[in-house]
Amino acid sequence: MIIQNPTILVVDDDDCAATLVSTVFERAGLVQPLQFARDGVEAIAYLSGEGVFADRTRYPFPTAMLLDLNMPRKNGFDVLAWLRQQPNLKRLHVYVLSASSQPEDIRRCYDLGANSYLVKPSNLEGLMNQARCLLAWLRLSHISAVA
Repeated sequence: MIIQNPTILVVDDDDCAATLVSTVFERAGLVQPLQFARDGVEAIAYLSGEGVFADRTRYPFPTAMLLDLNMPRKNGFDVLAWLRQQPNLKRLHVYVLSASSQPEDIRRCYDLGANSYLVKPSNLEGLMNQARCLLAWLRLSHISAVA
């Protein structure tokens, strides 16, 4: 199954970064609007369909998640650990998008079940390239994330 318009959940506490990611994905050809969570607590509520996120018409289940590591309340490591313990969510594609290039952070994310670890580029062109590649990959995804 080719996914023409994947739903991407962006989990990042930085509003400027979220706006930039939104603009870049739109320019890369994403038709479906991005969904956002400001920290790990919101991400878990979104994925669980709790509270305001219970409306799956307004907050559809994501095809993939872009996850920042350093956030208040629950960080990206906490979200990954929780996510991979959920039988009906463990196949969700998770791409860590972090400013950290520390080998211990990268290893820990993969150990916790991240599908990929992307270091945030230092320029707009790099971020555009990442968005285009990720969007092309998601459109070719043949495996449903939902169990």
